[in-house]
Amino acid sequence: MRLIDKPDLTKAQQIAKAASAFEQKRTGNVPKSVTVVQCDGTLVITLHGALSQAERALSQKNPAGAAQVQEFHRKLFASSSDSLRQEIKRITGVEVREATAEVEPASGTVVGVFTSGTTVQVYLMAENISAESWNTSETCKT
Repeated sequence: MRLIDKPDLTKAQQIAKAASAFEQKRTGNVPKSVTVVQCDGTLVITLHGALSQAERALSQKNPAGAAQVQEFHRKLFASSSDSLRQEIKRITGVEVREATAEVEPASGTVVGVFTSGTTVQVYLMAENISAESWNTSETCKT
């Protein structure tokens, strides 16, 4: 039994493990951590610390280097995300209609967004928001 098939893992944990394995396979880098959130048909996977030291160094030197790293990861994701999309479908039972990735070079964060045809805005916060201050029952309401 594969680790991501363990029945005691939530779907979010299974997707996080699949995304981490996908990132390692396609780039050779293991993210420091993975966050998975889903609401109303939108799944967001954030890979923290996913860039290599060389990519972080290039990104920090100048804006052109950061743009080069961003474009490289967008193209890499676009050309290789089918296997992750299939794994998400296997785990959730729901097909992925659209997928895109964005890179925040300064922090080394890669965000993968899988949507059902909606516009998605992703904001990477400067620090964690405490669980006590976050009203989880209101997470998906507007």
